[in-house]
Amino acid sequence: MPRVLAFDVNETLLDLSALDPIFEQALGSAALRQTWFSQMLQVAFVGGLTERYVDFSSAGQAALAMVAATERVDLDDRAAERIAAAMRRLPHHPDAVPALTRLGDAGFTLAALTNSTLEVAREQLESAGLAGHFDAILSADQVRALKPRPEPYQLVADTYGVEPSGVRLIAAHAWDVAGALAAGCAAAFVRRPGKVPSPLGDQPDIVGDDLGEVADRIIAVDDQQR
Repeated sequence: MPRVLAFDVNETLLDLSALDPIFEQALGSAALRQTWFSQMLQVAFVGGLTERYVDFSSAGQAALAMVAATERVDLDDRAAERIAAAMRRLPHHPDAVPALTRLGDAGFTLAALTNSTLEVAREQLESAGLAGHFDAILSADQVRALKPRPEPYQLVADTYGVEPSGVRLIAAHAWDVAGALAAGCAAAFVRRPGKVPSPLGDQPDIVGDDLGEVADRIIAVDDQQR
């Protein structure tokens, strides 16, 4: 019965659409923000697959250069710095605080688990006003292996002295949910706009349209298993 809840941060808790005006100004299209984030994941995942670790900040910088080159845009250093700075000041989704409060009040242990470096993660959550909801803020960079590799999920289990089966990941990314399930954790998928679970492999037992619905279902499952 998972009582430790590990929340992904970017896109699950924090709203990356706040970056759109900067991408519009720097690269000519707000839509390139999603292209950049996908490219950042690809760069990071290739590092993991080839066993050449790339931290998430470096992956983000590389992805930005790649998108600019693809779009034939001369991206100046100041624009790149504005994007990096804005990533540390993202607003939270409106459903984040009520869901975190309800789950904390229900007695769950809440942790943040992100691929961002620990420094960035702490600044993000402090800036968004969410840090106080978490017992721990954990970064995959601490184990030099980014999600969806098993090491970050094991980091959560080790932090609380439980088996992976005692941990539930909450995320809006199919790859993150797949990694958690493969590592032996439970998982809940947040169906943010444009996000759907993968039809392949093990499936999360909880899927909700927002964090409020996911929180309701987590509490209901916990009540049934008590």
